[in-house]
Amino acid sequence: MIFFNHEKHAMTHKKIQAKKNPQKDSERPARVRQQADLPKTLLDILQFEQAAKTPGGIYHKVQIDLTYNSNHIEGSRLTHEQTRYIFETNTIGSTGEALNVNDILETANHFKCIDMIISHAKDALAEKFIKELHLTLKNGSSDSRNSWFVTGDYKRLPNEVGGRATTPPEQVPADMRTLLADYNKKKKKTLTDIIEFHVRFETIHPFQDGNGRVGRLIMFKECLRNAIVPFIIDDEMKMFYYRGLSQWYAQKGFLTDTCLAAQDQFKQSLDYFRIKY
Repeated sequence: MIFFNHEKHAMTHKKIQAKKNPQKDSERPARVRQQADLPKTLLDILQFEQAAKTPGGIYHKVQIDLTYNSNHIEGSRLTHEQTRYIFETNTIGSTGEALNVNDILETANHFKCIDMIISHAKDALAEKFIKELHLTLKNGSSDSRNSWFVTGDYKRLPNEVGGRATTPPEQVPADMRTLLADYNKKKKKTLTDIIEFHVRFETIHPFQDGNGRVGRLIMFKECLRNAIVPFIIDDEMKMFYYRGLSQWYAQKGFLTDTCLAAQDQFKQSLDYFRIKY
């Protein structure tokens, strides 16, 4: 009597099939590698879409929403749609209305600033980089043509913010070095650390103009660097944001709650694009 070994037959069958179709098995590791290479974190995805110039993704949305809202808080009159149009087409379009040249120029410059914070998200925050952000933001603006205005360097004249005194010009370099040293010595930054850096930065107000936008860009960058969900302060939150800045040392909850609410809004975008956080 001959006994049929089913297990041995099955193994032999698999070997024969593999010989018939070796390409199928050789493709399998490649597919696994491709899946492993796909960007997984928000920062990975932003850098991937930035390099690929991917339209309609989270990078596209961040560029338009962060630029529109941060500029609008500072008085830009461009609409969200106009901001989107400039980003997507690099043109202004026929609007039938007078547009402020600075609004257009600083919108285009802000797009470049966002590329900078994405590209350098993993770098430790440095004075040189902060100055480069300011230079990029204000380059070519009407302010930059004034003899008293410095692009890419600290202010020469005293200034106020919200009616409150800020650091005198001659003291700015020392205060900025102290701020950065205090911040960078913390190995693991929390959301509170990032917000507090922002408050101290805005209190120093190191540049003649553009401090709010540079400061919010830094917050976004540092959230990316520390795997914290970033956020965009939209124009509707402006008054809560200003109150939070002015009341930070008396009641930290005001600004923290505003940033957490903005973070919740950003999480909705991440959910839409199916990005884990």
